Amino acid sequence: MSIIDALKHRRAIRSYDAREVDECQLAKMLEAATWAPNDRLREPWHFYVIRGQAKTRYEQMAAEYLQERFPTKPNLVKESLAVLETTTLMIVVTADIVPGDEASSEDNEYAAACAIHSMWLAAQEMGLGFVWRTRGVGLVRDQRLHQFIGSPDNKKIIGTVFVGYPAAETPPTARTSYLDKTTWL
Repeated sequence: MSIIDALKHRRAIRSYDAREVDECQLAKMLEAATWAPNDRLREPWHFYVIRGQAKTRYEQMAAEYLQERFPTKPNLVKESLAVLETTTLMIVVTADIVPGDEASSEDNEYAAACAIHSMWLAAQEMGLGFVWRTRGVGLVRDQRLHQFIGSPDNKKIIGTVFVGYPAAETPPTARTSYLDKTTWL
């Protein structure tokens, strides 16, 4: 599959078969992430792999967070937590914060985002589903997640990714043509 085809067929998968992701596949995804572009080769990312008992604790934390945040929307909470029921692998991705250097810190965030996308394409190549979450069940903006992963103060959480074997085919989504999003100077 060409790179363009891989990009066109990439999907956010939120429903998985409840089987473990192979260790070799996990290693390949993490290796792909380390080849992402990054300013000055700082390699500013860190990956926190969540499985097994840690996943169970994450589920409890996510349920508490969502119930606090959306107390009048139990269906939203239930739908948001559904991805956790079958996901066997989660990875929290952080970027280094450079004290006193906002521009470098921001560049590090972009690099970590590229690392996530590299993992996503590697997962797709191996037949795995993948979704990158920042809001809601991703817990990115909740201090409990920082405490849960033991993240130092010099790290910013960029996203939580959920990985697994897709339970069903996900239909393609329409995209706006680049012609409508490009200005030629």
